[in-house]
Amino acid sequence: MEAYITDIASFLPNKPVDNQNIEKILGMVHQIPSRTRAIILRNNKIRERYYAIDPDSGRCTHSNAQLAAEAVRRLQPHAGFSTDQIECLACGTSSPDQLMPGHGLMVHGELASPPCEVVSTSGICLSGISALKYAALNVAAGITRNAVATGSELASTFMRSELFDAVSPERAAELESSPCISFDADFLRWMLSDGAGAAFVSRSVLPGRLALKIDWIELLSFAGELETCMYSGAIKNDDGSITGWRSLPEESAAAFLVKQDVKLLNREIISTIVNRTLTRVVAKHDLSPGQINWFLPHYSSDYFRLPLHDRMGEIGFSIPQERWFSNLATKGNTGSASIYIMLEELFHSGRLTEGDAILCMIPESGRFSVAYMLLKVV
Repeated sequence: MEAYITDIASFLPNKPVDNQNIEKILGMVHQIPSRTRAIILRNNKIRERYYAIDPDSGRCTHSNAQLAAEAVRRLQPHAGFSTDQIECLACGTSSPDQLMPGHGLMVHGELASPPCEVVSTSGICLSGISALKYAALNVAAGITRNAVATGSELASTFMRSELFDAVSPERAAELESSPCISFDADFLRWMLSDGAGAAFVSRSVLPGRLALKIDWIELLSFAGELETCMYSGAIKNDDGSITGWRSLPEESAAAFLVKQDVKLLNREIISTIVNRTLTRVVAKHDLSPGQINWFLPHYSSDYFRLPLHDRMGEIGFSIPQERWFSNLATKGNTGSASIYIMLEELFHSGRLTEGDAILCMIPESGRFSVAYMLLKVV
């Protein structure tokens, strides 16, 4: 596949927010300090994150479309680059600013660039990598000479204190013995944050400039086998089915919170990432861990790091942790934007060498989908 990422950019709004100041930005539920924040942050190991919120007024400083557009403007794939040169724009997010029009069209509107092909990819974490695959295939097929893909999230709009009820002392006490419940709606506000990333994809590479050849992108869904785990704009019924917000008997703000079935998540996520997906990818592409110079796993919390490492070892695909790269601790969990924000930091770090192979892993717990991508440094 002749498609190359020739530049990557990211945009993180406002100043970084450390662990002690999260509630100053998001607010305290019922004006009571959280009983659980410290325990959850100890497990996820996020030290700083970014919010598109003015700390003084509490108002949004950017829309999701503005976050993505700013990341696109920061791309510099070649001298004299202008957003007017973009021929295809593919934008993914799980938190669009509106139900309609599509998120990609709103990003295009913010850029105010000339007519081009625009596509919006929806979903959760995989929406960003799905946009990149669309962009890469468009370029590889010769339909357009270039394409820009984005992943962006405005998660803070789901995390405002007024949307939540206080956590009971009994439920807070459960966290010590069952850390996985921190992925439920009450606790996700300590994990998710805002940000955007963009990648410029071209059929050619400029001499003397670093680029990443996209060898392949594999996306696999297991929705045919597993029920819904992470969702918003719906309620989950006792039989595992989902009822969307338009079918609820009355408007319920709680239906729009981001929620996870934590028992299902804990039982299935690692086996889906490794046993169901990685084994297939390894067999299809004849991969061995010795071929991989860098492993970029998007995990929502450091809680999953060791179980992921150990399960990969069990299938004979152990990658030493010194070859793992993550900036979760300093950039936060930005969902569909995370893989762009990780790649941007590594791409501009000076640590890449021609010939390096980069394996990226992006899971989505929505109804259990996983993406793997192999990049080669050229």
